[in-house]
Amino acid sequence: MLYYVLNSVFVVVCLLLLLVVLLQQGKGGDMASAFGGGGSQTAFGARGGATVLSKATVILGTLFMIVALVLAIIGRQQPGSILSGIEPPSQTEPEVPPSESGTLERGTATETDGEEIDPTEQEPAPRGQ
Repeated sequence: MLYYVLNSVFVVVCLLLLLVVLLQQGKGGDMASAFGGGGSQTAFGARGGATVLSKATVILGTLFMIVALVLAIIGRQQPGSILSGIEPPSQTEPEVPPSESGTLERGTATETDGEEIDPTEQEPAPRGQ
């Protein structure tokens, strides 16, 4: 039960961390600030948004690492894999009745109903057009 709760928390933390990182402004600034556009950071203000987003990144990054380690430890304690209780299907080959002479070679005569058949006398199978 704890594993599933932690796994759900881990997914939510991952999605929030992704969102917070994508919302952050790059260190080098953008093209508008290079040409004098000082008001390009209007979503969270010039400096206030950077501290809120950077604090959120640190908190979510720490949670990400802690939950990942806990999930790894919990997963290590469970024995085997998820398929450990399932037996593999049996690999049986279909039974082929053995012939009287063992194996038939190409071009040899075989017996059917007591008479011998010469393979050179048989007509070839008609070819499709």
